[in-house]
Amino acid sequence: MRYLETKKARIEIIPMIDIMLFLLVFFAMLTLRMIPTSGHITKLPTSSTATMVPPPKLLVEISADGSLLVEKQVITPQQLTALLLQRGSAKTAVTIAGNDTASLQQVMSVIDAIKAGGASEISLATRNANK
Repeated sequence: MRYLETKKARIEIIPMIDIMLFLLVFFAMLTLRMIPTSGHITKLPTSSTATMVPPPKLLVEISADGSLLVEKQVITPQQLTALLLQRGSAKTAVTIAGNDTASLQQVMSVIDAIKAGGASEISLATRNANK
């Protein structure tokens, strides 16, 4: 007669897999929710929340008449796209610096030219409004 049978201990792994899959889906959905879907966020010349960023690999300046200055040369948006494609790096950090009279349409055409060139890091230069 056996009164006390010793059972071998078992770790159930299926509930743990269910929990891990739930966490994976939860964090994936949370991450997708953080990505802004409203388009380009533009902060033109002054901002009270302006912060310092590392120096850009390429600085694009929009002058008062709407022309683009890159490396002290006046270029068109098509030439900007060609320049970025020539560099070939998708991690090229591009900063757009405009003046007070730059229109939103001019900024958007520069952003479109930069995206067509394959750059993925675009920032807008501002000056601190508190100074």
